[in-house]
Amino acid sequence: MGKFKRIICLLLILALFLSLVGCSTKIRNKPLTRTEFLLGTIVTVNIYQDANPIVLDKVFERIKDIDNKMSKNIKDSDIYKVNINSGNDYIKVSEDVFDVIKRGIFYSKLSNGKFDITIGPLVELWGIGTDRAKVPSEEEINNTIKLIDYKKILLDEKEKKVKLMEKGMKIDLGGIAKGYAADEVADILINENVKHAIINLGGNIFALGSKPDGSPWNIGVQNPFTKRGDYIGIVKVIDKTVVTSGVYERYFEQNGKRYHHILDPYTGYPVENSLVSVSIITNKSIDADALSTVAFSLGLSEGKRLIENLDGVEAIFITKDKRVFITDGLNNTFKLTNPDFHMQK
Repeated sequence: MGKFKRIICLLLILALFLSLVGCSTKIRNKPLTRTEFLLGTIVTVNIYQDANPIVLDKVFERIKDIDNKMSKNIKDSDIYKVNINSGNDYIKVSEDVFDVIKRGIFYSKLSNGKFDITIGPLVELWGIGTDRAKVPSEEEINNTIKLIDYKKILLDEKEKKVKLMEKGMKIDLGGIAKGYAADEVADILINENVKHAIINLGGNIFALGSKPDGSPWNIGVQNPFTKRGDYIGIVKVIDKTVVTSGVYERYFEQNGKRYHHILDPYTGYPVENSLVSVSIITNKSIDADALSTVAFSLGLSEGKRLIENLDGVEAIFITKDKRVFITDGLNNTFKLTNPDFHMQK
């Protein structure tokens, strides 16, 4: 089995796992469901009530629309056009793309550049998650990180135009676009009077409403040391999104060392700290998507301090030595179930 097929199989297993953990068989034996490969991942939407199947057509058309606008790899996408015109012209983009870029700049500022949506050249240099993954030379890294600077994104608010100031700069919305798509899907379902659903964009979970019986959804928090589908605990949520960033998601090994996909714009190498994963629980998936990377990149102390200072945002931090730290708002909603892990204050 090829590497790509193995990844697809693992993601399908994850989708099934989350469906089983989050949904009691008392809810509905056969949810209205659809799964497709979009935004570079497996997308699954499960609706746990009677609903017209046409709603899923609307949902997946919207996700495809977002993918076609925001993927840096799709020729003629808005992001593709902005990137190939770096150092030259302003490019008019859709309102979707303009809004997501603005939100990306907000989190780039919040993290003082530890999260930076102009990280595209560094992502391409490492190639993690592709068949061309490699450890770049120090010279390559030093030359590439010079191209990363969110402050060099110019926005024309009136015309909805975007320009990258220096040639070779590239925007990569991989750390935020799935969250935006999940929020858009939730809005469509709400407008269609859907009150009970699980939206899963490759592990970016949006638990819409409650279970039909009014109880919270049970979302498993992935064990970062074992195969997909194993979890360390359960978080109970209603109308919340749960998004995780971790070293287990995409990585490769070279000379006995593992290199994961969360890259540090300052050093040019994968982030090195005590963490193996961060899960964010909040109302908007676009915020959870960005904040999971931000908090991971900042490290345990600084990342936890940041989350605790944000209203309506909670987090679960897992360290390399299997310690688990949670923010105060999760004291009554998160339960550790794996005895190999230990809760810390």
